[in-house]
Amino acid sequence: MQRMRRRRGSDSAAYEARTRDIVVRVFPTYAAEESSPEQGLYLWSYTVEIENHGEETVTLIARRWTITDGFNRVNEVEGSGVVGEQPELKPREAFRYVSNCPLPTPSGAMRGSYQMVTDAGDLFDVAIPEFSLHLPGAAMKLN
Repeated sequence: MQRMRRRRGSDSAAYEARTRDIVVRVFPTYAAEESSPEQGLYLWSYTVEIENHGEETVTLIARRWTITDGFNRVNEVEGSGVVGEQPELKPREAFRYVSNCPLPTPSGAMRGSYQMVTDAGDLFDVAIPEFSLHLPGAAMKLN
């Protein structure tokens, strides 16, 4: 079972999903100082928190992302681990990392999943909630 919701903090939105006692939260931020809108580059930074609320130790072994820009063009990204790591999460442990995503448009969205494996060898996917990459004042063109 998976639940998804968007949480609001004082100055940024958090997006959250829960799958099999694994909670994933994403906090996106526009990186204005590293972007170049006149050249069609909008850089987004995002922090991901992964928490193990279950009873089993799990290891994150792979990731899949679906990135959609403001013209509904889709880019699929797959790879091993995250930020060069395959973190192991014991019960009640968490892992946090920061990454980024360049977009050619001022709005877009990302969603995806992590492939996890338990110590017993049980493979399962954990949802990464869909989150908005949207500049205030930008025309949103996503369906």
